[in-house]
Amino acid sequence: MCGIVGGVAQRDVYPILIEGLKRLEYRGYDSAGLAVVTSDHEITRHRRLGKVAELEAALAEQPLPGGLGIAHTRWATHGVPSENNAHPHICNDKIAIVHNGIIENFEELREQQKAQGYVFTSETDTEVIVHQITRYYDETGDLLEAVAKAIRDFKGAYALGVICRDDPASMVIAREGSPLVVGLGIAENFIASDVQALLPVTHRFIYLENGDLGRITRDKIELFDSELIPVEREAKTSVQSDSSVERGKFKHYMLKEIYEQPKAVSETLQGRVTDNSVLDSVFGNNAGELFERVKTIQIVACGTSYHAGMCARYWFESFTGIPCNIEVASEFRYRNPVVPDNCLFVTISQSGETADTLAALMQAKERGYLGTLAVCNVPESSLVRESDLMLMTHAGPEIGVASTKAFTTQLVALMLLVVAVGKHHGMAAEQEAEIVTALNNLPNLIELALNRDAEIEELCNEFLDKEHALFLGRGVEYPIALEGALKLKEISYIHAEAYPAGELKHGPLALVDENMPVVTVAPSNDLLEKLRSNLEEVRARGGLLYVFADDVSNFDDDSENIRVVEIEPAPSVVAPIVNVVYLQLLSYHTAVLKGTDVDQPRNLAKSVTVE
Repeated sequence: MCGIVGGVAQRDVYPILIEGLKRLEYRGYDSAGLAVVTSDHEITRHRRLGKVAELEAALAEQPLPGGLGIAHTRWATHGVPSENNAHPHICNDKIAIVHNGIIENFEELREQQKAQGYVFTSETDTEVIVHQITRYYDETGDLLEAVAKAIRDFKGAYALGVICRDDPASMVIAREGSPLVVGLGIAENFIASDVQALLPVTHRFIYLENGDLGRITRDKIELFDSELIPVEREAKTSVQSDSSVERGKFKHYMLKEIYEQPKAVSETLQGRVTDNSVLDSVFGNNAGELFERVKTIQIVACGTSYHAGMCARYWFESFTGIPCNIEVASEFRYRNPVVPDNCLFVTISQSGETADTLAALMQAKERGYLGTLAVCNVPESSLVRESDLMLMTHAGPEIGVASTKAFTTQLVALMLLVVAVGKHHGMAAEQEAEIVTALNNLPNLIELALNRDAEIEELCNEFLDKEHALFLGRGVEYPIALEGALKLKEISYIHAEAYPAGELKHGPLALVDENMPVVTVAPSNDLLEKLRSNLEEVRARGGLLYVFADDVSNFDDDSENIRVVEIEPAPSVVAPIVNVVYLQLLSYHTAVLKGTDVDQPRNLAKSVTVE
């Protein structure tokens, strides 16, 4: 969710913090704020409702000089978007903090603090943190010790940046559940919730572990565990480039990321396959031995990653004969699942910091699963560090809230996993080679799909006055229909739902009329004739059909109530990965024509790092 940036430097830090916030705005954009400790030991602050541009304008009129500062862009959880609820929060003009996460026992702490005389100016859970730290600071006179004592009183998740007017040369940080990194500079150091915020000033980072605390100055990084015992964390160099988070020639990040998919898929395959085989070693040491023992698969994910897992379930059972379950992480973690013998626990997350998926992984590690494997786009993420095995997607930074290239690269990674497991359970070498050949040709097929961009853009004019849409799919195309519906509702605000096409008679058919566009991808596969019959049920009731079909499918578009977009034929094993690109373009152009905020849709943030 929200974005944190902070810095300790010899120069004024507010321009660096503002640039960092702009790079993190995809994580939250309800409000933004910045606080600096001046050389005369005062905390000065600006907060603004809305996007970071509003805060930037305030700083242009009234800069906040100083070498120690913290900043935050908010996605509202507790308390409506407002200036009073915006971070940083300050107590007694003495201590200021920024916070990502949720303090679950904040109501209890709030009542205690009110009785102690603390005055609340916001509705947030965060304000109890700054009051609790101030209470202990008044007792100890040491900010690090005060933070260490305060966090023992909190239940929930947090990433904290804390500054004090008494010390304009140091910052205290803490992490539990929500991500936080330290950026290492030359005579200056920084913190952020994501490395992307700091790429203009450094490429060297320390990734904090759960329970870590730290004290940062211009020249020194001190890290401790919760008992203030010193700990060491390795500094790593990020391979991300500063330019990778720029829009370039594209109007929106989402369109840029749609067009980056051929390259992202190619890079996800690179080094993982030979001409006809998938390499076990890319998943980690002894992966082949573990795959040999697998009898069942359990996949857990959220949102778009959940749809990728649904595709993988079809693939696992079709190509390997191994039973596979898929469940939403927020549901999985609150029940008591029966763990089958030799079950591989697979998590999928773009960021690797999705709160529910992480919590499910931690529970799985205690329940006797055969092993854990993460499919993720961020190598330094908590999900990767906590898993036995992993396969990194190489999508690169994805800024648009509506996931595109992360989804397609997840599908590629999952297909590699299917093959790697399958060849230990009877998959013929010929079938493995056939799948690998199709994967190697996938970037070219996606390029051909992107060539339909202008045609799809023209089609989207017919969606401008629509309030609802229905997406249909059969077999492995059903999760693609779900993903298409999710993209349309996320960025155009058209209510869209997806159903298995065979379920039409069981309810959705009642919604079909001339005002309800019905969208489907109809590749020429074994379920084509079944799907064709379902679509005839829609057409017979006056529904308007939008069918993405290859020329082999032979759909007739002479009728007034059917629109056919011809798509490129693709091998069935990779067809879903290609076909989702058409639905991404449909959603994108519809949103642009409707004038919505494509990259930062209302009420949504990129990484859901709170429950």
